[in-house]
Amino acid sequence: MSATLLITLLVLFALMGTPLFAIITAAAMLGFYYADIDLIVIAIELYRIVDTPLLIALPFFTFAGYLLAQSNTSQRLVSVTQALFGWMPGGLAIVAYVTCAFFTAFTGASGITIVAIGALLLPALIQAGYSEKFSLGLVTASGSLGLLLAPSLPLILYGIIVQQLNIGQTVEIKDLFIAGIGPSLLMILLLSGWAAWHTRGNKIPTRKISGDQVIAALSEAKWELPLPLVILGGIYSGFFAISEAAAVTALYLLLVEVFVYREIPLKKLPAVIRDSMMMVGGILLILGVSLAFTNFLVDAEIPMLLFNIIQQHISNKFTFLILLNIILLLLGAILDIFSALIIMVPLLLPVAIHYDIHPVHLGIIFLANMQIGYLTPPVGMNLFIASYRFHKPITELYRASFPFIAVLLLALVIITYCPILTLGMIS
Repeated sequence: MSATLLITLLVLFALMGTPLFAIITAAAMLGFYYADIDLIVIAIELYRIVDTPLLIALPFFTFAGYLLAQSNTSQRLVSVTQALFGWMPGGLAIVAYVTCAFFTAFTGASGITIVAIGALLLPALIQAGYSEKFSLGLVTASGSLGLLLAPSLPLILYGIIVQQLNIGQTVEIKDLFIAGIGPSLLMILLLSGWAAWHTRGNKIPTRKISGDQVIAALSEAKWELPLPLVILGGIYSGFFAISEAAAVTALYLLLVEVFVYREIPLKKLPAVIRDSMMMVGGILLILGVSLAFTNFLVDAEIPMLLFNIIQQHISNKFTFLILLNIILLLLGAILDIFSALIIMVPLLLPVAIHYDIHPVHLGIIFLANMQIGYLTPPVGMNLFIASYRFHKPITELYRASFPFIAVLLLALVIITYCPILTLGMIS
């Protein structure tokens, strides 16, 4: 059977819904077979990722995120942010942005954020005087805001992938954590500015700041609020390694949600563990076979060939960044973030390095695009989740999300062409 026919069959199987790991494994096996390389290299690659120290952070942070999603943390976060920011013009919109960013950072899943927090915020926004269209767009756009903030799973996964590629540069997970702060704040500030400008003529009431309410809200969420400080403080002080911080986070939330708040019954805990580890298992399986396929691509000099093709038409770094953003926005609309990272980073990173783009900067650009891709019609994942959750036609979500996409695209341009925003705190 010819290679062309086999590749055609793989594409057809993918379109028919064959699991991604099976498609990637088959592609790797075909590549090594036609290159006359023993297929044992695939098994070796699967084993090699087991020896990655950072890998243990994935299951612990995933489990921690699932614990938060199953508890009433979302309600407590809304109360805290509303007490702190509700007095500002567009205050409730800012509450939505900040709450969703924090929640998504820990759960690593924008869909969970829309389902858990959107149900609280959408009625509150409409009741406060925001239009339904604006409120729908705001909640949908807010779902993926925390993907650039620690301890976001996509950030960790990007770091693990880069460390496996032997690119000659060291990329630390903690550098990615720091690099994501500036771009995330930029997105929140621009979206907050848009909310304030959009509602400038409306008489939307603001809440007077109340010391008693602030103290009550902080007291109610006193067990969850120290988490970012503990994680980041422990990592950057050198007290915790990334994997140790993940383990401490998981244990801490297990004790808090199960035994302090008692919002997750012990009988429900096995289901939470099972669901979180099923997600981790899927990521690790795809990661292992993708790295094996990456080895074939490197052996076949595919990244170099790709660079040469691109260089024939694009010699300018800034033009390349425009092309990169267009490609990533399209990918973000059709692929989930984990699959996009695992498949595309090994191809794009060597090319980006030739254009003198720092690997950390590339990672932030990549994830910022994926974040916007969740909102991009026609198949952005957040659009369908919001449509299902709020029982609205998908076309209505398209129209509602468009202004927020425009604001995020402006932020993306700044993130892309002002690398100091990303790299300034780590250089």
